[in-house]
Amino acid sequence: MKKLDKLAIIGGTGLTSLQNLDVVRRETVTTPFGEPSSALAYGNILSSEQTLETVFLARHGHTHNIPPHMVNYRANLWALKEAGVTAIIAVNAVGGIRDDMVPGSLVIPDQIIDYTSRRINTFFEENLTHVTHIDFSYPYSKELSQLILDAAQKKQIDIVHGATYAATEGPRLETAAEIQRLKKDACDIVGMTGMPEAALARELEIDYASICVNANWAAGLSDELITMEAIEKNVEVGMDKTRRLIETIFDSLN
Repeated sequence: MKKLDKLAIIGGTGLTSLQNLDVVRRETVTTPFGEPSSALAYGNILSSEQTLETVFLARHGHTHNIPPHMVNYRANLWALKEAGVTAIIAVNAVGGIRDDMVPGSLVIPDQIIDYTSRRINTFFEENLTHVTHIDFSYPYSKELSQLILDAAQKKQIDIVHGATYAATEGPRLETAAEIQRLKKDACDIVGMTGMPEAALARELEIDYASICVNANWAAGLSDELITMEAIEKNVEVGMDKTRRLIETIFDSLN
């Protein structure tokens, strides 16, 4: 992992702001790719012994009004790069497929399969002097993921390390048959925001890792129907753990 000069947190469903972030300023920016999902909030984590500047960006907007397939991922990542961010911890709400991905639990993915089809997924497509192919064999930063894992162990927060994230188009949830297909593809969790975010971070040479909150069992894997009430309850449990985890991550930084 490169020297961590400035860390960004991208908040997903259930994390439109960081309660323990002492915001010193907000900056509304524009990019060559349009407007980011929200203003960039700069500050420091309260209760942390470190003073590393943090940038928070709400992926779905501060009022959670931008659906996954309409997020301007390129503008978001470009804005963070321009802000001097060298590492990103993304927070994603997902559905659990593997048996240990119970609702309310946390997981650090190490692989991803992209099932999206409508999204602009690269910066390298116009006015090029040469074709660029990034190495995306291992989409998540091992060092940054380990930093999250170490913080979880320090706080005794249960977290699963290692899972394959299935990125689907959305905004609808998947059918039971689609989940069975993902299961056969060796996917462990399913979400709608993992791509192209991870790939764009790699194109910009920003270290990127994810904390995923299991919001529900994926379609067909439980006798209960998937309801927004249940999802919101599980996300609230998972996000409380995530906030404490992020605070501990800062205390672990040199």
